[in-house]
Amino acid sequence: MSTTYRPEPVPIDTPVEPCVRLIPLGGLGEIGLNMMLLESGEDIVAVDCGLLFPDDEMPGIDYVIPDFSYLRQRREAFRAVALTHGHEDHVGALSYLLREFDVPVYGTPLTLAIARHRLSEHGLAERADLRPYGPGDEIRAGLFRLFPIRVTHSIADGIGLCIETPVGTLVHTGDFKLDPTPVDAQQPDYGAFAALGERGVLALCSDSTNVGRPGRTGSETEVGQALARRFAEAPGRIIVATFASHIHRIQQLLDLAAAGSRKVALLGKSMAANVAVAAELGYLKVPDGLLVALDEAAELPPERQLILSTGSQGEPNSALALMAAGEHKYFEVGPGDLVIFSSRIIPGNERVLGRLINALLRRGAEVLWEDVAFVHVSGHASQEDLEEMLRLTRPRYFVPVHGEYRHLLQHARLADRMGIPASRIFLLEDGLGLELSRSGARVLGGYPADRVFVDGKGVGDIGAVVLRDREILAESGMVVVALTIDRQTGAIVAGPEIVSRGFVYVKEADDLMAEVKEAIRDALAAREEPEVLGKELFGAIVRSAVRRFINQRFQRKPIVLPIVLEV
Repeated sequence: MSTTYRPEPVPIDTPVEPCVRLIPLGGLGEIGLNMMLLESGEDIVAVDCGLLFPDDEMPGIDYVIPDFSYLRQRREAFRAVALTHGHEDHVGALSYLLREFDVPVYGTPLTLAIARHRLSEHGLAERADLRPYGPGDEIRAGLFRLFPIRVTHSIADGIGLCIETPVGTLVHTGDFKLDPTPVDAQQPDYGAFAALGERGVLALCSDSTNVGRPGRTGSETEVGQALARRFAEAPGRIIVATFASHIHRIQQLLDLAAAGSRKVALLGKSMAANVAVAAELGYLKVPDGLLVALDEAAELPPERQLILSTGSQGEPNSALALMAAGEHKYFEVGPGDLVIFSSRIIPGNERVLGRLINALLRRGAEVLWEDVAFVHVSGHASQEDLEEMLRLTRPRYFVPVHGEYRHLLQHARLADRMGIPASRIFLLEDGLGLELSRSGARVLGGYPADRVFVDGKGVGDIGAVVLRDREILAESGMVVVALTIDRQTGAIVAGPEIVSRGFVYVKEADDLMAEVKEAIRDALAAREEPEVLGKELFGAIVRSAVRRFINQRFQRKPIVLPIVLEV
């Protein structure tokens, strides 16, 4: 199919009639970084404000957050942030947004509790204007009216949004699946979506993550039933690694522990924090006496222990990784233990997770993960669920969201097959806006939507050049050359001294270093007179000489850093 679902973008201009503009700053082109602006007249509302975790091409980066440049340009129009749920890829960048913008943030109680915990780490919890909302509420923000709609997802308290605008109704599903038997018995509000479809939906923005999976996504209760069978067969200690935000999964695990006379210990700060918050708000029911401290759990017989742990992605410093290495303070994994990775493998983590699984197996434990056993279901809608959402809402226009380009394109094609004309399907990416008015729709190009890198306390000060340097350092290393020259004559007074990191081990390469020094001296001696003397000139000569020598000898290209002092 050759349809691209993207007409040629036109430059951003002033609207000639009432309209609403959808402006994705993240989440359309990657999984994560979710943030979409809705703009109408002099009002802007943001749906979500998430981060992206770095991949192998971002060495040293802690997080990636959306580009807030357009909001800075339109600061006076920014009215509110509406959150769909509490996952980091939807709320994790709030700490950086609220440093600059004093706007109210709406979310369900659990979502706000998770967001508040993250904000407190940045010293922003007290000043943040966090306002709870839920299904049945109406929020007014300028020209917009927002109505939360209950959906099911892999975290409790998730919602979609009905957004009334001057030109029609928008529906944003958030992350969702259509779970007929959720753990909390709170089914998606099919009736609300169907009623909107009857009334007329201008545009649907729908989750695309699992569009490549046929059928329907399984129910969370089905995982609980499968885990119950595994628990019944386990002779010793059970260790379950799962996402700390998956409250419904944790509830089922707590219930299984209570039924099997096991005590539960929590490993990981986020696991302990989320369980405490969810229990306090009533989203998690914890039987009295079920949770015990780590040292108390370690004293129990293995068959009475259940350890709930973070580290489901094989994180090197997680408690589970320490257990696999035999270095954990309280627990030592061995024969008779059952380790369950009850989560999906995030793309890119396969190798590190594989190493962790291998280490646990070598210690004699039985290990189950998604590839070998039914221990997890996704929180995202598969093809039949996505088709059902289209049937319920019957939108005039369709915009796939939350996914890489391949997911968005697959979802666009699915909508095409469902009968939505290709001319009304818009495959946007970050930075491309969609303007909807009573006279039609058009794509706008040119919104700033660069990725902003967070490295320690630095926000946005790391760019492509620095990342490339870090990749070169990782691949080829660095050579530092220090020498002192006479300011008047250019003669070498001291040095050159050479230090190498990631290229060769200098102390075991004396002959090679002697050759490099000789190449530097020859290059400096061969410079033509007259030349302007100075550190910059000598640094350039040294850099070229070292690069040329190393490239000819080894076909490597390390970073060469000359340090030239003048006397």
